[in-house]
Order: sequence, then C-alpha cells, then structure tokens
Amino acid sequence: MVFGFLKRRILPREHRPPLSRDERVLAWAFTSGGVPTRGRDTAEPEPDSRRNGGETGAAQNSGDPIVATNLGLWVRGTRTDWHDIAKAVWDGSVLSVIVSTPVVARDGYVVVADAEPVRYPVSEPGHLPHQVRLRVTNSVRNASHHGLPGGGGVWIAARRVPGKDGLSWIVRYDAGTDADDPAVTLATDEIFRETHWRTVGGSE
Repeated sequence: MVFGFLKRRILPREHRPPLSRDERVLAWAFTSGGVPTRGRDTAEPEPDSRRNGGETGAAQNSGDPIVATNLGLWVRGTRTDWHDIAKAVWDGSVLSVIVSTPVVARDGYVVVADAEPVRYPVSEPGHLPHQVRLRVTNSVRNASHHGLPGGGGVWIAARRVPGKDGLSWIVRYDAGTDADDPAVTLATDEIFRETHWRTVGGSE
C-alpha cells in the first residue's frame, strides 16, 4: 500500500538557505513571479489546505523560495526570526508578513513598531501558511491591551526567543498614541511591571 499523504515536499538543494547548526526546514514555497509588494492588510489568516502531497509544482515556479524553519522565515537569503514577526496573514493566494522593528529599549522591555506588510503571492503554498501562522502564534505569550492617559492604548506581550531562557517583553503603542509623552511612558512602565509580576512572579 502506498501512503501518498505521508510524502514530503523536498526543498531543492539549490534553494536551501544557509541554515544554522540546529535549524531545520519545516515548509517552503515559491513566490509567483518573485515580486513582493507592500501595503496594509485587513484579512485574517487561514490554515492551509495541506493539499500538496508530493514535489509537483516546484519546477513550475520561477520566483523566490520562502522557507519556514524552526527558527524563522527565510526570504532572499535573509532570515526573520519568529519573535520579530508581528503578524502573518494568508488570504488563499498571498502571504502577508508584518515585521516589528525596535524603537527604544526601556527597563525590562523594548518598544516596537510595525513595518508595512510585505505581500508574497504564492500559487502552491503547501504547508507554508500553516507553519508560519503556527510559529508566529506560538512565539507570543501573555498579550494584553491597556488604556493610557490621553485616550491612547498599548499592547504588552512576551515573546519566546529560540536559544534564550525566559521571555523577552515588547510594547506596541496604538496608532495616534504619543509614545514620547512622559505620562504615557510612566503609565507604560507601571503597566509593564504589573503584567510582568503577574506572569512570572518577579522571577525574571
């Protein structure tokens, strides 16, 4: 009996990124044409259909390989670690990735801002959307939203970083919130301390 559903799509060697020692490939796909675009997304991600059982389709794609590993997402020879990805959206034909960039480091946490989403059209996704969504989601712990003085708001979350003990904490302000306002900074510090204590009991 042939168990076709157990077949794996093998990434061609010539498209294999320079993996680190403990890194392994989980899923991959080629972009359709290899031209990413930038812009805002509103759609929610959906798990992939797991419809590709073999290696069919790889030869028909002429775009860039997108490779998901246990450590991050590789595109054009550069890896973005999972804890640096704020959101990933799959709409059935396009994978949109939003990366967080650090703005300022404060006592115990880092303020981040979201870059514009980069959209990668993918015609044969395989397991890539599912793995991306799973890895991004699993890297986030204890995300919570809080109001701030002046009507603004802030998200506070912990991210798991591969190879690092404990949690790394990030803060993301809502659009329109004056992050440089001393009252906002003070309130953020207080909210962070309370959130951190409830989460780890002061053990970190």
